[in-house]
Amino acid sequence: MGKLTGAIITGYMMYLYEGIKNGGKKDRVCFVSPSLISKDGRDQYDVREQTKDNEVRNLGKPVELAGQYYLDGADEVSFLNITGFRDFPLGDLPMLQILRYTSENVFVPLTVGGGIRDFTDANGRYYSSLEVALEYFRSGADKISIGSDAVYAAEEYLKTGAVVVSIDPRRQYLKSPDEVKFKAVKLQNLGPNGEEYAWYQCTVNGGREGRPIGAYELAKAVEELGAGEILLNCIDCDGQGKGFDIELIKLVSDAVGIPVIASSGAGTPNHFSEVFEKTNASAALAAGIFHRKEVPIQSVKEHLLKEGIEVRM
Repeated sequence: MGKLTGAIITGYMMYLYEGIKNGGKKDRVCFVSPSLISKDGRDQYDVREQTKDNEVRNLGKPVELAGQYYLDGADEVSFLNITGFRDFPLGDLPMLQILRYTSENVFVPLTVGGGIRDFTDANGRYYSSLEVALEYFRSGADKISIGSDAVYAAEEYLKTGAVVVSIDPRRQYLKSPDEVKFKAVKLQNLGPNGEEYAWYQCTVNGGREGRPIGAYELAKAVEELGAGEILLNCIDCDGQGKGFDIELIKLVSDAVGIPVIASSGAGTPNHFSEVFEKTNASAALAAGIFHRKEVPIQSVKEHLLKEGIEVRM
């Protein structure tokens, strides 16, 4: 029987569904899914992107964009809330309404991420991350995504299988892999000072704080705790449009048995086929090139099909 895998994310995503048919032959089918990075604006949300000059550009309203992406053939829609939920997640009525309104007209899986964690409100009442997650499920979400709090919240609700853990590592260069206790890789291209190796340090709080754990080690840990999928970002490649970090993605996707979604760096259709050919990633995503209409969805699907990767047209 074929095994289907999926995921949620922060950009358009090419889903690679893999199944093992009789005789051990792999069947691969790719899907496209947009995610919408949302920022609150008084009583409702806008979809935003940050330019190379650190300016924030408004791309529209999430419900309207989600509806359009559904009509364009998206296979899944994800919402990443980058400012809400911080003080009172269950009081974030606009995001809950977005999920409800979207689910009325968009008939593909919906995912929401941002602030799904334990918290205490102004009245001193404690809410578990599970209570927060369940409210979003009741509002129309099919999956939730957690990032900075993944390790702390994992034991409580990762066993649902509907949780995608987002890992945000930064490359740290090494002269020798023996310099650190974390898993390192040998680089195809030398580091800025001629380094031949690197390890991938996990970060939290939007990449602002490095933690003493590697991407490899965290991926193994959350899989053991029951995570359904891993969204693997790369801070060094994000927004560069020069391709995915193949070494990072191969490192993690070879180490775990759950789906790994490659994120950060896609700029052309070739980058999608490259990551599928060189790693065991189950999916790959991009954000800006689709939101800005630099690369049409269909051109990526046609390219993958031409390269022998089956897609839903």
